[in-house]
Amino acid sequence: MLVSAPSSPASYFHLLRRQALSPVRRPLVVFTPKSMLRLKAATSTVEDLTSGSWLPVIDDARVGNHTGIRKILLSSGKVYYDLLAAQTKNQITDTALVRVEQLYPTPVEELRKVLESYPNLTDVAWVQEEPANQGAYPHMAIQLPEALPAGLRLRRVSRKASAAPASGSSSVHEKEQAALIEAAFTG
Repeated sequence: MLVSAPSSPASYFHLLRRQALSPVRRPLVVFTPKSMLRLKAATSTVEDLTSGSWLPVIDDARVGNHTGIRKILLSSGKVYYDLLAAQTKNQITDTALVRVEQLYPTPVEELRKVLESYPNLTDVAWVQEEPANQGAYPHMAIQLPEALPAGLRLRRVSRKASAAPASGSSSVHEKEQAALIEAAFTG
């Protein structure tokens, strides 16, 4: 089984193409939020669709010098775009945003390679919109520590554990989301 949360149309396309062309047939579970359907930032060019291949982990291509990065925020799906918007708005340059497109099986080796390419890391966090007891975090908390550089621990940025996936109030949700994004960069 393969579980994925693609963050762009190109990633989704390459995932489906890989699944269709694979000689081994196995179930594919894809998480895609409705909110990304009209999200202008979540677009791909024709070139993105016609070249490249499926990547289980997507490093931050905007980072030129990896030595200046102190913090990595790992995420999957739509929350990446919220982090990207906040990073751009606040001109945060010491943080890289790494997308984990494949949730299961966890791409530990790919993550290790990406994390090791940042020699001055002091903080690695998993960021998700869902409460701590839901979403990908419970699985990632078990899988990701073996990919982390020596001496680093995985920090969680999420809503507090809850029986409900969301508050039910749009104004409360917006406040919680803003606090979550701020905690990702300041924690």
